[in-house]
Amino acid sequence: MSNIKLSSNGLPSFTCVPNIFIDKYMTNANGEYIKIYLYLLRFMEKEDQAFSIQHLADIFEYTEKDVLRALSYWEKQNLIGLEFDSADNLTNILLKNPCQADSCDLGNPQKNFKEDSVKEEAGSGETLNQKDAYTLEQVEQFQDDEAVQEILFITENYLGRTLNTTDIRTILYWYDGLKFSTELIEYLIETCISNGHTSLRYMEKIALSWTEKGITTVSEARAAHAMHSQCVYGVMNAFGISGRNLIANETAFAEKWAKEYAFSMDIIKEACRRTISATGKASFEYADTILTNWHKNHVHNLEDVVKLDTARKGKTSGKTREASENAQSSRFHNFPQRTYNYDKLEQQLLNTTS
Repeated sequence: MSNIKLSSNGLPSFTCVPNIFIDKYMTNANGEYIKIYLYLLRFMEKEDQAFSIQHLADIFEYTEKDVLRALSYWEKQNLIGLEFDSADNLTNILLKNPCQADSCDLGNPQKNFKEDSVKEEAGSGETLNQKDAYTLEQVEQFQDDEAVQEILFITENYLGRTLNTTDIRTILYWYDGLKFSTELIEYLIETCISNGHTSLRYMEKIALSWTEKGITTVSEARAAHAMHSQCVYGVMNAFGISGRNLIANETAFAEKWAKEYAFSMDIIKEACRRTISATGKASFEYADTILTNWHKNHVHNLEDVVKLDTARKGKTSGKTREASENAQSSRFHNFPQRTYNYDKLEQQLLNTTS
């Protein structure tokens, strides 16, 4: 294979990237983290422009947590320093000289990744993914494991492409960090792909949610998925939503009604029906108001809803009747009453008859 010559036609400006960053740090870092670090270098030349976490998030279409996660990673590598005020707001980012960074054990395959990985995110209660601490040497060691080989083979077949290093780190994290079995990982991938989600990042969000819920087996995951699907599709059908999936906020409402409130689908559908009737649209906020009220009134089935409606109508009817009676009474008492001098009237009558 012949060598490739790299040349330029004269660059208008440039950003200096230290060679040690490319040689020692870039190969082990997540691609999104690298983008953030390179932009920090570039932004050093823009002293007069405003800078914020939101600004970085908007540029790369990341969430602010993604940006904070990247900054925390580079702080852990001792390439930057982060300073916060008393309210935990990020106030300063110091870019350090990579040649002076204390990273002597970076790339040491014997270092336990669990001891070198988790750090609290700036301004949040979440932690960094442990997958980012896997070195290339650790990745190679894990790939000698037959179970890992099976998982990677299955994943490549489902995705129809070769996995890159970042993909492998993600899957290793599910297997070694989250302690998922090969069967559970296969079910995770199969379920996500069957629903049109081929992104490992999306799959990881599902994996983390399973961990939070204590799901450790395929049967538990299947039950959770069935409940989620029934709830989501039931709400979509009740609201007449088609041609799109529910957004995150809408899904959160649906899961709240089904899981937190433990409402059956017939109750949820009734609330959706009343919402459409009252507002003419699929308002999740309006439906949530109805269901929250039913939850506070200990509604468990549609019979309870009927009883609650009847009680409310009776109460309203009583108030209306009372208001009407008060109005009638007020009308009588408000009529200007005449006063009479009976002695004078009697004298007038006597004079008339005499």
